[in-house]
Amino acid sequence: MRIGIPKEIKERETRVAATPTLITKLVKQGFEVLVEKAAGAQASFSDEAYVAAGAELSDSVSVLGCEIVLKINRPTASEASFLKKNSLLIALMEPYRSDDLLEKLATNGVNVMAMELLPRTSRAQSMDVLSSQANIGGYRAALEAATHYKRFIPMMMTSAGSAKPAKVAVLGVGVAGLQAIPTIKKMGAQVEAYDIRPEVKEQIISVGAKPIELELGEEGSGTGGYARELSEEGKKKQQTLLAEKLKKFDIIITTANIPGRKSPVLLTEESLKGMRHGSVVIDMAAANGGNCPLSEADAIVVKHGVTLVGITNYPALVPADASEFWARNMLNLMALFVTPGTPPTLNLNLEDDIIAGVLAVHQGQSRLKK
Repeated sequence: MRIGIPKEIKERETRVAATPTLITKLVKQGFEVLVEKAAGAQASFSDEAYVAAGAELSDSVSVLGCEIVLKINRPTASEASFLKKNSLLIALMEPYRSDDLLEKLATNGVNVMAMELLPRTSRAQSMDVLSSQANIGGYRAALEAATHYKRFIPMMMTSAGSAKPAKVAVLGVGVAGLQAIPTIKKMGAQVEAYDIRPEVKEQIISVGAKPIELELGEEGSGTGGYARELSEEGKKKQQTLLAEKLKKFDIIITTANIPGRKSPVLLTEESLKGMRHGSVVIDMAAANGGNCPLSEADAIVVKHGVTLVGITNYPALVPADASEFWARNMLNLMALFVTPGTPPTLNLNLEDDIIAGVLAVHQGQSRLKK
């Protein structure tokens, strides 16, 4: 049985879905592994390293024609045309995107695991690519904040005088926020954080930040550990209360996303106008509309004297470790349905909650909940 590792062709993508370390383990399980030439080059994994690990170098058509295909991003229409009937594709699939890719894959008999659909349970944690990549994203977002802020982050005492520490707000305290807080705090910043889920307050304190508390009059906790969308009245109240509080901050890192919906607006244009010139906003939700409506995806712009950073793929800025984390997630996931041997065998057991949850397409049928 063959596993294919194609080169990612999405713009600004530098990661690869399998590293030489993973290849070694897959070969020991009895798999043949085909890696597209230069697939890992941008993540600092050479073709020679893949060959030494036991892989065979090949072209994209051959790689995509394997029985199992591991990718980071959903395939293009062209890539999808090379996937074989009864094969298994594992990738981020943007399952609720308004196009017909999943339907076409179902028609062609391709089984699909959409990693966004992985259940948020303790058992699934070691396979959760969203969490592993968000962790890296939060770290890198803090570095971007320090890079674009034109003042010191820590308090500085020098013979020429002193500088106050930067005041940083983190809005949205999921995995990315929980990493961004200690990263920039270690640089010497004063950090406060906000989340609409009241149970997160303890986590904010545990990583060294001060909670920003707002009285919204409604609950913000959703299912599976995610936040839920507020009512229109709740949104307006949240924006109004935040606007006054956010004026004092030099750097704002926003991470708030609601699965399947446009990102909530937390930082309005009026709020931005209230910030001092030279302030920085790192909008980690820019790919999905942004937590600030003035952010631009994959662009760095200055509006009302404030620098807005709209990078949409932070893990791709740390591609070697991001790829290693992804590969470990894949190995843990495959352990659920692979029996090593010569050849290995697959058992997509739908009685397993993780397999049932992550399978978006199985045996020609879409399993997405409408």
